Amino acid sequence: MCLILFAYNSHPRYQLVVAANRDEFYKRPTRQAAFWPENPDILAGKDLQEGGTWMGVTTTCRFAALTNYRDPSSYKPQAPSRGHLVQNYLRSSIAPEAYIKKLPKGGEAYNGFNLLLGDGGSLYYYSNREGLVREVLPGVHGLSNALLDVPWPKVSRGIKALTEALQDDDIKAEQLFSIMTDRELPDDRDLPQTGVGLERERMLAPTFVASPNYGTRLTTVILADRRHNIQFWERSFTGRAPDTWREVYHSISG
Repeated sequence: MCLILFAYNSHPRYQLVVAANRDEFYKRPTRQAAFWPENPDILAGKDLQEGGTWMGVTTTCRFAALTNYRDPSSYKPQAPSRGHLVQNYLRSSIAPEAYIKKLPKGGEAYNGFNLLLGDGGSLYYYSNREGLVREVLPGVHGLSNALLDVPWPKVSRGIKALTEALQDDDIKAEQLFSIMTDRELPDDRDLPQTGVGLERERMLAPTFVASPNYGTRLTTVILADRRHNIQFWERSFTGRAPDTWREVYHSISG
């Protein structure tokens, strides 16, 4: 995942609203979101290269999502897959804060990551680049490849758009999908400087990313109401633009 916009305890009907884009190399094999045969309580996509996932929910109202922290200078090629952090949490029954605190040495073995973990009653954020366990406050938030709510242009634009969408009592999934197709390129002066060079910063800057080898592979929308009913949509893009896709939809009754 390279952009997660979410609203937590800030809508009268929905406890959690999520709109997220997963950016990845096009050639990396992926399975569409489904209930896992080996863990039927888990609803998530699957990274078929390493076996983990980037985002998922469970029938017991657990939620987890991951983004990478962009810092090429500290990249460790032999580090374990960060997708297992999400997978292992969804498989467990450990409370979010306790799960984070059990990570060996704060997750230092992994390349940089941001982790969101919820259990239907609380939501926590942790990055092994910050080292602090933070309970997420009610409100509208954005997470890209820096720390939570760092105002990269697409994070700021996304938070504004999601805040506007929350004004409706009946939130439409299509409106959230539309937010995630934004391809506006910020001015160079507003781009972050993460060590990948200006050309790549430009390529990665829009909400919807497209390049010859890497880009937005899918968008996930989740609506979880206060009775723990969950609606889950995933659109997997069949090209390098947001106008052709395959969609799956699943629901969980509280």
